Amino acid sequence: MTVPIARIYLRVSSQEQDLQRQESIIDDARTAGYYIAGVYREKASGARADRPELLRLIADLQPGEVVIAEKIDRISRLPLPEAEKLVATIRGKGARLAVPGIVDLSEIAADAQGVAKIVLVSVQEMLLKLALQIARDDFEDRRERQRQGIDQAKANGKYAGRQADAATHERIVALRMGGNSIARTAKLAGCSESQVKRVWAEHRRSVSNETLNAE
Repeated sequence: MTVPIARIYLRVSSQEQDLQRQESIIDDARTAGYYIAGVYREKASGARADRPELLRLIADLQPGEVVIAEKIDRISRLPLPEAEKLVATIRGKGARLAVPGIVDLSEIAADAQGVAKIVLVSVQEMLLKLALQIARDDFEDRRERQRQGIDQAKANGKYAGRQADAATHERIVALRMGGNSIARTAKLAGCSESQVKRVWAEHRRSVSNETLNAE
């Protein structure tokens, strides 16, 4: 009997969030009989299509493999056309999604014929489309509530903007001054490479300004 192969995708939206809660998916997949070919951990918004770990997962996919995630919104919070394109890319590699909450009729449909097969495939597509749209709607609702909260705080004179993580900034500067590359600094500081570049650029501008003022 062939052992099914899975690649697991874990995602949270920001550097401050913890992926630990989703780690149980790995053991659950093994218990279900899957061989785990890779685990891909990402801290990025699901509303972005250019997530490095997701793109790496897709590049690694082989025909017959299964992509496992905690929920469909871990895979995508993109607008429906982009979300469907992402799913099509995964399927184009000969792989399929296995996400709790979405009934997987693919194996049943594969054995069916005629009208029964058409109906099963149609139901599967409808369920997937509905789940993808709900994930996007939830993202939009959260963003709207956040906007309303900021507007209310501004109206009350209590909005101070997003505060910078001083400890992370100091760590980034120290690591870069120690000769670490941008990629290694990001890994050691637990942040994105783009944040390292931004903080380092700000630091260099600050040093340059201080030098000019001293002269």
